[in-house]
Amino acid sequence: MQKNIVITGCSSGIGLVAASDLLQRGYRVIATCRKPADVTRMDSLGFSGVMLDLDDAGSVTRAASEILALCQGQLHGLFNNGGFGVYGPLQAVSRQQLEQQFATNFFGTHQLTMLLLPALIACRGRIINTSSVLGLISTPGRGAYAASKYALEAWSDALRMELHASGVRVSLIEPGPINTPFTRNVSQALQDQPVKNPGIAARFALPPQAILPKLHHALESRCPRLRYPVTLVTHAITLLRRLLPGRAMDCFLRRK
Repeated sequence: MQKNIVITGCSSGIGLVAASDLLQRGYRVIATCRKPADVTRMDSLGFSGVMLDLDDAGSVTRAASEILALCQGQLHGLFNNGGFGVYGPLQAVSRQQLEQQFATNFFGTHQLTMLLLPALIACRGRIINTSSVLGLISTPGRGAYAASKYALEAWSDALRMELHASGVRVSLIEPGPINTPFTRNVSQALQDQPVKNPGIAARFALPPQAILPKLHHALESRCPRLRYPVTLVTHAITLLRRLLPGRAMDCFLRRK
């Protein structure tokens, strides 16, 4: 039987690469996008396109109903990948901007996952969440985005333990710098003072295909890992967090 998987944020980048790869591996891919034109494009590429705006609770409810009808209550995987970034010093980030950051990156993910959970439990499925190196550390100018990813990390940990008896497994993929349109689509709190990525990010950036071996393992291994760091930057930060005192880590991150 063909396995159903939902992937959010499929219009470009990691989502589109993951959808294309899993389609070739024999999955039935239900690909969600925010824009109608992108949904139509998903259908033309062989996916089952569904419109989903994670920032809109009504859109999430409608999308979940459509997904459950498409998969007939049998869902083998959910790859929560959709999201965006708000960059800027926290003094410049409004409450509205922060609420939108969390609505898209966290609240919408929670709502969609809970609505699809019965279908995932029916198949002892997998939930895979795209976090970030900024789910491990926070840096100046990226506090809003990092806060949403810190929340996703904590939520994933609790959900993993709560669902253990159900057979549903929960994993986090933690990319570092990846060459996708994400940075171009960042919402800058200060348009005249945009937060730019440090040179080291571009130097160690990988293509979005770098996440695929991690995604395959999280979906198909009998014992998926809790976390899958991607890129040298994420591995290095994971190690430095263990080795450096907090103040030393602050000093390092301020300089970078």
